[in-house]
Amino acid sequence: MLPQSLPFAALWLSFWVLSNLDFMIPSRRLRLAVLFLVLGFAVGCDQTSKHMARMRLSQPGFVTVPGGIAELALADNPGSFLSLGAFFPKPLRLALFTVGIGAALILLFAYIVRHPKLDWASFVGLALVSAGGMSNLIDRITRHGFVTDFILIRVGPLHTGIFNLADVVIVTGVATLACGVGKRRRSFAN
Repeated sequence: MLPQSLPFAALWLSFWVLSNLDFMIPSRRLRLAVLFLVLGFAVGCDQTSKHMARMRLSQPGFVTVPGGIAELALADNPGSFLSLGAFFPKPLRLALFTVGIGAALILLFAYIVRHPKLDWASFVGLALVSAGGMSNLIDRITRHGFVTDFILIRVGPLHTGIFNLADVVIVTGVATLACGVGKRRRSFAN
């Protein structure tokens, strides 16, 4: 059980530590090094987990994780998060989810590298969003417009949509950004 939960634990630990740091990263080289470290770790873990899912979950049906809170089932998602836009015509999906997201990720990467006054929470949050987006974009490019999803969480009658580790990285990045904004608001109020 430990190897499967290790990436999630590492993400949440880094989220907590980095969202509680207040300083900035003035050095462009250091920002690039940290950004590439986050990108490499997140993309590597996500692509490895997707590859394993494609190899081990190729049969129809699902696998229940011990404890019953999660299920693993392979799904090729032509849409975005939670299959939004899956029913758009293929040329529109290509324009929005491959070309549009690719351009947005390039702009986001440039913004992260060029803004030395970003605090840690903003920097890490944007880096995580960029990393998750990049990993899903790699899927879209290499898998003809599809992203591999395979995780479903169930709690009683409630359940999530099917998602992947890159989606977790993106949501963690957005949560880190939100914590940073909340922390700045509290410090301005005092």
